[in-house]
Amino acid sequence: MAFPIPSGTFSDEEDVLAWATDDFGRTTTLPRPLGVVRPDSVDDISTLLRFAGEHDIPVVPRAEGHSTAGQAQAPDGIVLDLRGFNTVHHIAGDRVMVEAGARWSQVLEATLPLGTTPPVLTDYMDLSVGGTLSVGGISGATHRHGLQTDNVVELDAVTPAGAVVTCSPEANPGLFDALRAGRGRQGVITRATLRLVPAHTHARRFRLHYDDLGTFLTDQRTLMTEGRFHHLQGQAKPEPDGTWTHRIDAVAYFTPPTTPEQQRLLAGLVDHRDTLEISDSTYHGFQNRMATDVKLLRTLGLWQGPHPWLNLLLPDHAAEQVLTEALATLTPAGIGQAGVVLIYPVPRSRIHTPQFRLPDTPIAFLFSVLRSTPPHDTPALQTALESNHHLRQQTTAAGGTVYLGDIHA
Repeated sequence: MAFPIPSGTFSDEEDVLAWATDDFGRTTTLPRPLGVVRPDSVDDISTLLRFAGEHDIPVVPRAEGHSTAGQAQAPDGIVLDLRGFNTVHHIAGDRVMVEAGARWSQVLEATLPLGTTPPVLTDYMDLSVGGTLSVGGISGATHRHGLQTDNVVELDAVTPAGAVVTCSPEANPGLFDALRAGRGRQGVITRATLRLVPAHTHARRFRLHYDDLGTFLTDQRTLMTEGRFHHLQGQAKPEPDGTWTHRIDAVAYFTPPTTPEQQRLLAGLVDHRDTLEISDSTYHGFQNRMATDVKLLRTLGLWQGPHPWLNLLLPDHAAEQVLTEALATLTPAGIGQAGVVLIYPVPRSRIHTPQFRLPDTPIAFLFSVLRSTPPHDTPALQTALESNHHLRQQTTAAGGTVYLGDIHA
């Protein structure tokens, strides 16, 4: 079948199809697509979607392919490669217009010299703007600024019928709400106008340590509610004796000569103060903090292996019980050499994206089990996926929700 596109390219070559049948998770291998389209223009996208709709052919937009459960794959369909749509357009005061295939690292590098920044950035900066806006985009800044989708001023998109549309809270608000965290099902985002805020030049990280889960959660609630820090995240770490320790990474941005007021920021917390760690970096260095780790993981071959990641949102009233039961089933081997467990609070009042599913409580806790398994170790991968299934059941039974669920969610 010939796919009409005015100026882009269509490919069904073996290496291209292999790329389109893979993603960061490497946990799901669906039937191959019919081909990959690399558009040169919005007209290409419009023509393709209109044709695909008439012939009932699925089209899935993709840029960096950082999905973990086949969401960026298009079995027996077309993968729309948007990596070429990566221009950061004009920056005007408190907003920037950017194409959907641009990475967040590109956006920050364009805005920061002008003293501005998107208020919510991804932990890993080399994700595409369109990709994270299609799922929500959550981070340690969400407790102050909501999701990335809550900081969008306007979207340009192509609907499944091929219509080229601009939408915002005022113009086509229904489509605007359907596209944000809509997982690409209501159209293809081609361009986004994003809110910007003034940027500080530096970041000071306070790393607080805990042995007790309940105390760790209580201090996170305090820091979230009072908004003492610009960035707030927590981690759980398994110890060799089978116990877990916890830490809070609380980050205050500043511009010298002004510095964060440590006594005020840490007042009333009950961490192990004698183990407090404090470190300073540039604002850009903090936001791009994963770059060195990712480079090392690539060198070791761990970045290229399977990543059976699971992201859950727990209702506040059940968080401690669910976490206690869940952590009792996790081991260092089950998380993997490059695995991480994240736990941090999310206030419902800050999130205004209708498609983003949250527990029906004022506070939720993000619980992310970011596992890695060795390449080609099928039994280890299967064990991780079975554990994830059990954790999902625990969470939904307690009134929680799944973030970044599988392709059928």
